[in-house]
Amino acid sequence: MLVAVIAGLGRPCEGATTPEYRVKAAFVFKFATYIHWPSAVDSGPFVIGILGDDPFESSLAEVVRNQTVQGRAISIKPLNRTHDALDCDLLFISASEKENLAKILASLRRSPVLTVGDMDRFAESGGMIGLTTTDDRHVRFDINKGALERAGLRASSQLLQLALIV
Repeated sequence: MLVAVIAGLGRPCEGATTPEYRVKAAFVFKFATYIHWPSAVDSGPFVIGILGDDPFESSLAEVVRNQTVQGRAISIKPLNRTHDALDCDLLFISASEKENLAKILASLRRSPVLTVGDMDRFAESGGMIGLTTTDDRHVRFDINKGALERAGLRASSQLLQLALIV
């Protein structure tokens, strides 16, 4: 099932009806459904934070509307400060934060916050899941298993089979 869903999301981003960030928004939501958080994580809303400029515009809100993650309603929260990311379950780190990436990741190193980004070498730099767009405009992703494990998070085997592991 996951293979079909993710494979379908990775199709080329063509035309105004399927912009790159609408596809990436769908990936972000799907990642959340295939990650296991420690049982001690809050049972309130599942918070997706966006640190820096929001490249999704309304796409992420549209993708997650009426969806849940592990039975929790989803809330999207724009963030201006790294400290606020500690209240998130998933943090998308915008490319506008590239200069601060090392500091951001260090501050979250052992926190159960799934970090996702689409800047070059994101996962290799310590982020958990890095989205990439290939030359033929397909969206793919890398996973940093070490970063996930340090945060107490676990990716499903289905998700790991589709990723490039760094």
